[in-house]
Parts: sequence; C-alpha cells; structure tokens
Amino acid sequence: MQYTPSMRFVDASDSSVLVIFGDTISPELNAEVVALFHALEALRKPFIHNLHPAYASLLIDFDPLQVSHADVHALVEQLKRGTAHRRQESRMVQIPVCYGGEFGPDLADLARHSGMTAEEVILAHSSASYTVYFLGFAPGFAYMGGLPEAIAAPRLDTPRKFVPAGSVGIAGSQTGVYPLDSPGGWRLIGRTPLRMFDANAELPALLQPGDQVRFAAIDRTAYDGLVDR
Repeated sequence: MQYTPSMRFVDASDSSVLVIFGDTISPELNAEVVALFHALEALRKPFIHNLHPAYASLLIDFDPLQVSHADVHALVEQLKRGTAHRRQESRMVQIPVCYGGEFGPDLADLARHSGMTAEEVILAHSSASYTVYFLGFAPGFAYMGGLPEAIAAPRLDTPRKFVPAGSVGIAGSQTGVYPLDSPGGWRLIGRTPLRMFDANAELPALLQPGDQVRFAAIDRTAYDGLVDR
C-alpha cells in the first residue's frame, strides 16, 4: 500500500481508534481506506473486534485489555509502510435491474429534475462504473460513488416508511441498493432480483468495500425469471 503522509489518528474512545486519510469524498482516499481495511482483516488479530470503513476514514474497535491505542497506531503505520499488504484487485459485480414502473416510482420525477427522458436516465445509470465506498445504514447497504453528475438528485423531502428489498435508488451523487425491506428516502428508479444480503451465507453481504459495480437493464420477464434463484 502506498504510504499517505496526511494519515492521522484520533483516539475515539478507550477501545477505538479512528484513522483519517482526508476530509473529502474521493476514489483515491477511499482506496486507502479499503486497502487498510483488507490488510487488517487479513491479519485476523483477536484483539481487533470490529472494523468500520467510511468515505475517508476507518474506525478500529479493539480490546483495550490486550493492546493500547499506541499499539494500534504502530500496527497501522507498519501496514501502511510495508510491502506485504498491497491493494487487492477489485472485484467486478454486475447487478441486473428492472427500471421504472412499479419498481421505479421516482424515475419520471428524476428524469424531469435532470432534464432528461426516463430512457436517458436509465442509460446513464447503467452505463457507469461504480465503486463501493463502504457498507452502512442497514446490513449490506453499499454506498456507491461514480454516479454520473447529470442524474444526481437530492433525497426525498419525506422518506418512505417502506422500501422493498432490492430497490435501486439515487441520493445526491451516490447510488445504492436496499438489501432489506426498510424505510428510506432515496429516489427509487428500479429493482434488482438479486438478494443483496443473506444472513445465513458465509459472506452475508453481496457487495464489499472496494468492489466495482455495473448495473444491467433487464425487462420484467427476465426479472421474474431471476427472483429467488
């Protein structure tokens, strides 16, 4: 991994350290976060309880009875300067999406907001390549950057009380897929038949930090054929 001179530590609690790489949202900074996240995961140290990656930072929860804040700082510095843990090749995941209709109730409004047709919004959304910055909000919910600026739009003024699992939405300059039935305020443009989160699977979340994602438009017949496979 490339060493980042601006990296800094904040001792967030008596059992956590926040590693900060910068103050902006960018693929470059997030790549540093994801590289450190994977490097620490690979160590499987028993004193590391949880790792929480974000846009430009990583929160490390540890056992204060086994190590100190200074020990965690030193471990991170060692990983960042070392050559044994280089950035992993990113995984490409393709997600089929049935756009519009009952699955995309906000598609028409988003098209008007963008000064485009619904078909142009679908083409823009499905032509881009996205990066999973981190998981949050709900288990398996991936915050993805790379949304074309032309179709960026603010969240809904009033969130929905119920959003079906698999719904594909846009909020600000990001896109995401709701992994579970839940409330939500993202603008819904379609739905995928893929199961984004399975608590019984060895790796419950379909998407992981650092993954590259492409969306592929499918029709309702193809959607119905893929449900529950």
